[in-house]
Amino acid sequence: SIPAALKRLRERDVQRIVVFPLYPQYSSATTGSTLEQVFAAVVKVHETLRPHLPFFSWLSAIDWATDVAVGEPPEEAVEERYEVLSRLSDVDSGAGLTVSTDVSKSDPRIASLTGVFGGADWHEREAAEMFGIVFEGHPHLANLYLPDGFEGHPLRKTFPLLSREVKPWPGTVDVEDMPSAENAEAGDEPEAGA
Repeated sequence: SIPAALKRLRERDVQRIVVFPLYPQYSSATTGSTLEQVFAAVVKVHETLRPHLPFFSWLSAIDWATDVAVGEPPEEAVEERYEVLSRLSDVDSGAGLTVSTDVSKSDPRIASLTGVFGGADWHEREAAEMFGIVFEGHPHLANLYLPDGFEGHPLRKTFPLLSREVKPWPGTVDVEDMPSAENAEAGDEPEAGA
């Protein structure tokens, strides 16, 4: 049963489950699964968990990329993908679980969860706007923050942060050296109370 399975997960301190790792490998050529079947599985997991974790806390994404437009690239190569994460909770018991699904960068689509959790609406709109992930079946993927006609997706690692190209992120701040003992003896240090 689901309650027993959730109890076992809590006992093992499991906080995250992965529904599908990078799903192009689940194409009909390798497993007989279609992208629509993968979408259905993602929705089914959320439908199954809803009676036990009824509060939709949040949904967001991570852009796993080796090439970055600004900043230092990762030390080791990563598997290029978007990871879509949703957090489900039970506010009475304090139980919670993060559901993770990988989405292909070449075709960033995943099923909308708005039919299961109405609260997913805003979160999916934000992820669509910031990462360019299409939530199939979403009733209205309109921008929340950016003006109409804005080009690009600001939370993609390949999105150039022009303000950082004009003025690099300071990172460590240059600090002047403290006055040396020689300067203090020569009287270069201001007097106390001045």
